[in-house]
Amino acid sequence: MRRMRALRALCSCVRSQSRPARSEDRGGVTGTVPAAVTTFVAVGTSLLKRLQDHEGDRVETYRELESVLWGDDGCLTSGVVNRLIAEALSDMRAAQGVTGDVKMAASDVLVALARSHFHFVMSELQSHLKAMRKVPDEIVLLTLGKMARSYALRCIPFVGMTLLALRTVLTQVGSGEVLHAICSVLEQWSKGVSTYLCSWEQCPFPRKGVAQFCEAIYPVFRYVVANWLDCKEEEDKQAVLGAVAAMLGVLLHEEQHREQTWEQLLWLLQQYQEVRDNSRLTESLSYVLEILEGVQTPMPQGTALAISTAVRRQLPDVTEEAGLAQKAVLSRCIMLQARMRPEETGMFLHSQLSGGSEAGRVAALGLLGALARADAPAVREKLPQLVEAMRALCSDPSAQVRRAVLEFSRELLSSGSQSCWPWDVVGHIFSEFSRTSGTLVAGGLFAWENPEDGAIRALCLDIVGSLDVTLRGMTKLLWPRLLQYVVPAQYSGMLIPLSRCLRALVERRERAGCEEEEEEPDAMDSQEQGRSPSECCCWVWPGVRPARVSLRPTSPEQEPRKSKGQRQALLLGTRGSALRGPLPGAEAWLSCSQRSPGEPGLAPGRAGAAFISCWAALGSPPASATAAQLLSALSPVWGYRRREARRLTQPFCLPTARLPAPQALLARLLVVAAAPYPSRERAVAALQLLQALHGRIHRGLGAAWATEIPLLLQYLEGRTESSLASAEWERRVLKFLRASLEPVEDKAWTVGLSQELSQRLGSSAAGSWEELFLYKALGTVLAACQDLRHVQGQVLRFLQETNPVELSEAKGMISVVSHAAESHFHLVLGTVTMFSAAFTRDWSRQASTGWEVQRRQKMERTRTIRAALMRTYSGIALHAPKEQLLTCVDKEIMGNILRLSRDKERDLQLKLALVQSITEVSCAIQAVGDCGSFELSLKQEAMRTLLDWIKREPWDSLVYGVFQALEELSKLRPPLSGKENGNLLAVCCQSVLSHPSEEQMKKGRKSVRAAVNMELLHRRGMEDLGHLIETLLEAEATSACFCKVFHVLKGWLTSAKEWERERALRVCTHVLGACKERCELTRGCPYKQFGSLVGLLGSLTSDCLDTCHQRAWVCLGYLLQMQAKSMKVPQADEIRCLCEELNSPDTETFAETCTQITKAVCRCIPAAQAVDFLTAILDSLLHVMPPRARAVRKWVFIFLVECREEIVQEVPKILNTLYSYMQQSTHRPFLLRAVFLLTRFHQEPVISSLLQKSLLMDSDTVELWRSLGRSILGIQILRCLVEKLNRAGNDRLGTDSSPCEQHSCQTALETLTITRAISEVVFALRSTEELRRLLPHLLPSLLRWASEMLGGERQLLLMTSWKQLHVEKPCRIFLSAIKLVLGKCMAQKWTQLLEIWGVWARLEVPVAHPEGVRLLTSVLLNAGVVSPCLVKNLLPWLNSCSVQLRMTATAFFAEISRDRRTTGTSERGRH
Repeated sequence: MRRMRALRALCSCVRSQSRPARSEDRGGVTGTVPAAVTTFVAVGTSLLKRLQDHEGDRVETYRELESVLWGDDGCLTSGVVNRLIAEALSDMRAAQGVTGDVKMAASDVLVALARSHFHFVMSELQSHLKAMRKVPDEIVLLTLGKMARSYALRCIPFVGMTLLALRTVLTQVGSGEVLHAICSVLEQWSKGVSTYLCSWEQCPFPRKGVAQFCEAIYPVFRYVVANWLDCKEEEDKQAVLGAVAAMLGVLLHEEQHREQTWEQLLWLLQQYQEVRDNSRLTESLSYVLEILEGVQTPMPQGTALAISTAVRRQLPDVTEEAGLAQKAVLSRCIMLQARMRPEETGMFLHSQLSGGSEAGRVAALGLLGALARADAPAVREKLPQLVEAMRALCSDPSAQVRRAVLEFSRELLSSGSQSCWPWDVVGHIFSEFSRTSGTLVAGGLFAWENPEDGAIRALCLDIVGSLDVTLRGMTKLLWPRLLQYVVPAQYSGMLIPLSRCLRALVERRERAGCEEEEEEPDAMDSQEQGRSPSECCCWVWPGVRPARVSLRPTSPEQEPRKSKGQRQALLLGTRGSALRGPLPGAEAWLSCSQRSPGEPGLAPGRAGAAFISCWAALGSPPASATAAQLLSALSPVWGYRRREARRLTQPFCLPTARLPAPQALLARLLVVAAAPYPSRERAVAALQLLQALHGRIHRGLGAAWATEIPLLLQYLEGRTESSLASAEWERRVLKFLRASLEPVEDKAWTVGLSQELSQRLGSSAAGSWEELFLYKALGTVLAACQDLRHVQGQVLRFLQETNPVELSEAKGMISVVSHAAESHFHLVLGTVTMFSAAFTRDWSRQASTGWEVQRRQKMERTRTIRAALMRTYSGIALHAPKEQLLTCVDKEIMGNILRLSRDKERDLQLKLALVQSITEVSCAIQAVGDCGSFELSLKQEAMRTLLDWIKREPWDSLVYGVFQALEELSKLRPPLSGKENGNLLAVCCQSVLSHPSEEQMKKGRKSVRAAVNMELLHRRGMEDLGHLIETLLEAEATSACFCKVFHVLKGWLTSAKEWERERALRVCTHVLGACKERCELTRGCPYKQFGSLVGLLGSLTSDCLDTCHQRAWVCLGYLLQMQAKSMKVPQADEIRCLCEELNSPDTETFAETCTQITKAVCRCIPAAQAVDFLTAILDSLLHVMPPRARAVRKWVFIFLVECREEIVQEVPKILNTLYSYMQQSTHRPFLLRAVFLLTRFHQEPVISSLLQKSLLMDSDTVELWRSLGRSILGIQILRCLVEKLNRAGNDRLGTDSSPCEQHSCQTALETLTITRAISEVVFALRSTEELRRLLPHLLPSLLRWASEMLGGERQLLLMTSWKQLHVEKPCRIFLSAIKLVLGKCMAQKWTQLLEIWGVWARLEVPVAHPEGVRLLTSVLLNAGVVSPCLVKNLLPWLNSCSVQLRMTATAFFAEISRDRRTTGTSERGRH
């Protein structure tokens, strides 16, 4: 393999390098030998060595060697060549051990080697061929055949010896592979001889005659014919057929052998019945016929008929899939036969076209196409007759035949066969297109299109698109005939190729400088062939034999040259059109005709020209009268009498082609251009055709279209169906039409265009897009028309004749009138007002007469007309000139609309018309721009009318889009007051948000579809409501409107009905989204209301409806971005990215994003709005489901954690808010947890705030203290309370007055409150160890105030709060706290001992108080809770200025001293 790769590399280096050559001894001249030669030799030698050494794959080696030999021009040395030939022949002749692939590869190498060493290879093959008198090896024979096929001319010297060698072994050949090989040699060498006979001059050898070759081939041919023609095997027959056909091709050159060749040719044709595969037989027949054509030998009639018969039998099979490969060869046979025997071929094709099978007709038509392309004059002479026979196939129902006819039409048009143009080829193509398109159009929207029809239609498009107008006579054939297919709607699909052809024709005529004249006579002849009498362009006069009439004058002197306008009229005149104006030269003709017989007068040719001129002038006064006089004067020449001339004065059609009028062309192409989809290319084609025909439509359009049409084409370029707005494109097309008509000063032409559009309106489908566009185009033309009488007449005609019950007609009337008002505003408005006034006078009288059913019908029609008039007024306002609108819009337009809308019961049409009219009039006023001080005085009345309707029929208001009208109306001046805005918001929200849910509508309605439709309309109503709120925010100068909006929405956002919350959130999302994009709408209001809005929306982030909580998050994202922008937060970009991640479909990502947004929102809540936030979000706890309650808890907790540093000053208010909701909510654990979080970060403010509560603790306060005591903060809170208790009244301890005099009542109440708080905290405290450590500080504080309060009952009883405690002695509260604390710190036996000794009763009595202290101290000492710290804290009491404290301290320390003495005596006794 390594050597293989090296050899491949060497092969790639061939011809790429050079090396120095050796110096020759003789001349001493040095040079260079091409490196390619050296490399070639090296590669060949190396590959040969591999073969000799049997290395690698021999087939691959042979293939590489063959590639090298074919790819290089170098020569091997003779030794290498001989060894290579020997090696290859050895493999080829090996009997065993060598596969067939190796033998074939070796054979191919010899053929490739013969390219540079032909004689070496051929000599070796010939030697092997003659070596032994036996059949050579099969592979040697195949190699000889390949040699003849590859080197035909170089094999000529070896033809004789090769055939002679073959003759000697023919008798030894049976059937099988050897027979096939010998037949291959005979076939290839015979074809090589035929090649030599046709191109002998290219052969370097001396020329040999035909006789020499025939002498060598004929014996072999005779043996083959005698012995091998009857072989049975299919493969043998195929091989013999090829050999016999090739030898026949040589023998046909010699006249003496032709008789036998005719016989064998018949045998060859008989094999069509014998062999299964006819492809090789057909190729052989084609080969023989080509030889016959070259020899130019006449074929016997019987032989020609036999060939035709054989080929005819094969025709039905050529269209099948299995026989498509034979089609080209079989067509070639027919073509060759047609050149030699055109008569028989014509008869054969004629029979196939008239009576053959479907497949035969299709094949015959294909052959006709080939004949049309043929250059032989004899063939072309027979073509018209065959075309005449083929015309009967135009109505064939078979789709295959119709396709074949169209393919033939393509060939006929591309061949330039003008002799066949009497058949209207172009007309047939368009007829087929219309035929296939008609089935689809007739079937309506859901018609099923036959695939065959679609294929035929595509073929018609392809044929017209491939027309070559540069061919001779094509301009005469196509121009202006193609114009008649532009206007009919059934040919719209052909407009793209039609436009290309027409534009090419126009360009060709302009480039050639052709005059714009009527068609040539022969073109007219071809156009009229095959048409019915009703379609013919020549008209039969009464009493006159039909004759061909030419409109061309006999000479330039006989008729004046036509002007450009006259030629256009003649070119584009329609049937029935008449020439207007005086007849030129009529007086001169009359004077000539009235001369005496002896005077020189008119010659017959001149009289004929005059006759034709009179004919063309008939049909319209005043020329018709003059023409009648001329015809009477010419009657002696033409034999007409005066009465016949009078009969001819009646109007009749011009004898011209059926070509469209300029206005018809413009109207049709505008319609096509205005509808660019589904085919944008069609619109482009229509515009390009308009630009090409501008001079033929009107001479004043060239400059305008040269500028406007390229702009339209540029607009269409690169746009798709989704990116091209149909309304915008239609507006541009109408603008183009208006710009086109501005330079046209011909009033009659513009009137004619309007009449053409009116005529096309009658033929367009009712309600179709085309009809609506034609109405708009007609209105645009009327706007450009300068004939005011015509404009007013048309407007009044549409107002009077339009049937308002038909919606499409009503829309069309409105379009015509409104577009006409663009330039004739006052004229049109006055006409409509006049018609409206007349109608108003009549409707009351008509409604009060007749039976009830008739009155009802009249009322319905009256309302329909009123609705149409209302929309007409608004349409006029939309299209009115801005400078003229404001003077008439208030009274004459809006006033008439409101007047026409007044009715006891507004039906559907009046409601829709009222909403649409108010909306359009409001938009028209806004479009004026700067209105100055203009105010719509009827705005309030219109607003009240709409609001009253919403209140009465809230559901119907959604259907008719009332909110759009309110939105546009609210933008006008005078602005609405704050109260009116609030009322408007309340009414609109009530009508939209209170709508029943979709499930309820499905239950209440019979039709599910109706419920779904109502839901869709309701969603549209919510969008309209959002736009209305946005408009109100923009219109009001203060920020109070924003507060009103969310005040109104708050009730719906907190609704118990989930569908109402969802709708309110939809509206809220729209409003906040608009405010985010346009900060001027809020005017700083979100900053002031941010906390309350967040609280309102926060509870909805866990709503049970997915749409609700998603929209809630979106609203919060909008609020966050607005707040970040107003506060100039540096993380604004991060916030925006967070809001964008809300659209993530991943659940985990969405949840994480929501948490981050919650934190970001809480951080943006100002401290001053903390209470607003909590109030708003805690309000929802009163009426929410568990999922929303979880959201509230999450929001409150995150807020208290994230904003702990900012809300320090607001802690008392926050605590009061939480406390207030504890009293009215069932979510007490959550609120207690919130208080705990608040206490965790703000312990001192929370405790101080709680102590501000009333001394009379309610259950909520008690629960708060106990919850704090149970928490991990319990001991810290207790320590803080002890410190507060110690600090209370310290500044008054230095006086000698009584306790009640020393401490004010306020201080007493403070200490009592703290003590009660301590009691609740100690009661809920879980850790007794911490309490024991705090006891040295807690017990002195409580005992101190218990001592201080002895005897102070009378003064405290005066306080209301004390009376409510129902406690006789204040010191009892402190003693209860001491009792609770000691119960937590000591064992139960010690507390029971205190009860037994009556310690608590003694401590309440001032006289027994010292004894109680002594007993208490004794128990404390025995319980082991008296610590040095406790002693230290009580020691200062001995010097206190308070008598009670000194007495308490004395009793305490006296008991301690006694206990120590007792303890000491006991210890001494033990010792």
